[in-house]
Amino acid sequence: MPIATFPLGPLSTNSYLLHTGTAAVAIDVGGDPAPVLEYLMAQHLTLDAICLTHRHFDHLYGVARLAEATGCPVYSPSGDDALARSESGMGGIWGMPLVTPFDSEPMPTGRTQFGGMDCVVLETPGHTPGGVSLYFPAEKACFTGDALFYRSMGRTDFPGGDQEQLLRSIRETLFRLPDDVTVYPGHGPATSIGDERHHNPFCGEFEG
Repeated sequence: MPIATFPLGPLSTNSYLLHTGTAAVAIDVGGDPAPVLEYLMAQHLTLDAICLTHRHFDHLYGVARLAEATGCPVYSPSGDDALARSESGMGGIWGMPLVTPFDSEPMPTGRTQFGGMDCVVLETPGHTPGGVSLYFPAEKACFTGDALFYRSMGRTDFPGGDQEQLLRSIRETLFRLPDDVTVYPGHGPATSIGDERHHNPFCGEFEG
């Protein structure tokens, strides 16, 4: 399963495109999706879904345009619905641009499929109330949004953030995944579950 990474938008949000065969899935489109659309065309791919790990503005800037250009559905965690009416979801905070509104469907939980690929939607709240991580077991890939980063974890000072809850999400959900699962975070470089479980200074060294 090829995975393309596009750092987009004012905060260089990692926007991902994964595909198998001719079907593709986009995750967290944080800015102008022109590079994503160019990739889809060059690889002769059809976008099956746009998936959101959470509803913070910097992960949403390109969602409306990409959905309009491709006609594919947007899946958003229902636990973050209230953020859609807040500055952290609509934009405007810190003088950032506003997010173009878009329609979305509730993100399924547990085992599902996107683009013909088996996916487990893991509930990983704490950075936001309804944050999720998208785990593709066959590909040994997990897209963690802003829950877990290389040697770091998500901030919890936005409305709805909860540091203890986020630590539980990381330690009791993400760190239960196999060590060789690659972590694709919302910002910064990729890492692995094992590397973070043993070396992350904020939440590592967990052997539960």
